[in-house]
Amino acid sequence: MQNESKAQMPAFGYELLRDFTLSSILGKNESDILYWAGKEMARKYPCDTDVDVNSFFAEAGFGILQLEKETKDGYIFSLANDPAVFNFAKRNFRLEAGFLAEQIQQQKGYLTECFDEKQEKDQTVLFTIKWDPKESR
Repeated sequence: MQNESKAQMPAFGYELLRDFTLSSILGKNESDILYWAGKEMARKYPCDTDVDVNSFFAEAGFGILQLEKETKDGYIFSLANDPAVFNFAKRNFRLEAGFLAEQIQQQKGYLTECFDEKQEKDQTVLFTIKWDPKESR
């Protein structure tokens, strides 16, 4: 990832943009648009390894990404963050899902999708990533 600046956005500013402004502008199409925006972001900031993806998540303020499980055709990642930044109750995690789907698709070379599921009790998000080895990209 390119490091243009190390300046940090205050959590409140990030929350205003991410959880209020975007959802207000995108309306009912928010989930779909954020997923495709995440895929486009992944094309602009390609990550060659899972370690690079983890670093991107941390630097972007998305949270701490951890691989929980690996199968023959997918991964399950968990995402956690400081509750002051996460705004878990209001946040849509489709941007992160799209980003993960595209990164893994580029790494594996197969058509890949990612589904997010909030874990209310733990205040984490699970991302289930599946690829289709029959569908080369």
